[in-house]
Amino acid sequence: MEFPNGLLYTKDHEWAQPGADDTVTIGITDHAQEALGEVVYVELPKIGRELKEHETFGVVESIKAVSDLFSPVAGKVIDTNSAVTGEPGLVNSSAYKDGWLIRVKLANKDALKSLMDAQKYTSFVQDLK
Repeated sequence: MEFPNGLLYTKDHEWAQPGADDTVTIGITDHAQEALGEVVYVELPKIGRELKEHETFGVVESIKAVSDLFSPVAGKVIDTNSAVTGEPGLVNSSAYKDGWLIRVKLANKDALKSLMDAQKYTSFVQDLK
């Protein structure tokens, strides 16, 4: 499993990549997609939706389970990855690149401070075993 540096992570196994203009790209981690197995369906929110921190914003369905997706930050959805709704397997094959889920305009930049860096997330995942 890989957990790239430069991304931030949640205990719910989402990642957040800070971008320009107070935006954040969000997806699920390699650990999450591996635990789910083959992803067969992804449901994402409408552009313009206001999300609260830790609020459910969508669903990922695999051959094993259905899992809610939780927003690591509060903000407004400014983009969704329509490629993953048409080809859900991108979440498995490219969790950190082509398999991203949504982009959010941050309501509060300080929210990023509560997320884990790659080293802390790696330790968190190892402690789960």
